[in-house]
Amino acid sequence: MAKNTSPSCKQCRREGCKLFLKGERCLTKCSFDKRPVVPGQHGTARKKFSEYGLQLREKQKVRRAYGMLEKQFRLYYERATRSKESTGLALLKMLELRLDNVAYRLGLGASRMEARQVVNHGHLTVNGKKVNIPSYQVKVGDVIAVKESKQSLEMFASLKEAKITTPKWLEFDVNSLTGKVLALPERDDIDLGIKEHLIVEYYSR
Repeated sequence: MAKNTSPSCKQCRREGCKLFLKGERCLTKCSFDKRPVVPGQHGTARKKFSEYGLQLREKQKVRRAYGMLEKQFRLYYERATRSKESTGLALLKMLELRLDNVAYRLGLGASRMEARQVVNHGHLTVNGKKVNIPSYQVKVGDVIAVKESKQSLEMFASLKEAKITTPKWLEFDVNSLTGKVLALPERDDIDLGIKEHLIVEYYSR
C-alpha cells in the first residue's frame, strides 16, 4: 500500500501549522514550535502566495492531515462533487467517516497514523465483523469495537483508565472499548481550521 514517507514534522512546517501527525508528542516535543518556518535554505524568507498557491497549500494541508496520497484524495473530491450537499462539506464528512479517522477520534490511536495501523492489523470490528481497511466508510449506527482477543494489549488496556473526549457525533465506552456513530459529523465538529472552499476552487480550475 502506498504511503507518504516524508518526515512528519517537515510536513507540518511546510503547511505552516500543526497537523498532529505524531499525537501527544506534537503537544510537547514539537519541532514546529522551535522552528515554524518552511523547510529548506530559503524557509525563513517571507513569501506571498498567489491565489493558486493558497488553494494548493490548503489542499495539501488537508490531504496530509488525513494521511492520503494525491490520487486517493482526488477520488474523494470527485465523489463529493456528486453529493447533494455542498462539495466542500461532503468532502470533509467523507474524510471524517473513514474508519481510521473514527478510530483516532475514539482515542484508539494517538494519531491518525497510529489509528491506521490499528485498523490495518485487524484489531477492530465494525458491527461484530473484522474490518482492516482504513478507508472503510462508517455509517450512523455502526458500532466500532476492539476485538476481545486484543483488549489485553497495553495500548488498549491503558484506555480503560484514561479520560477520552470524543466529538458529539461519537460515543465511546472505555470499559468495553466500544464506540458508536451517533450521527453524521457537522462542520463545527472538524477542528483543523480548514477552508474547504479553497480546495474546491483548486480542483475546479
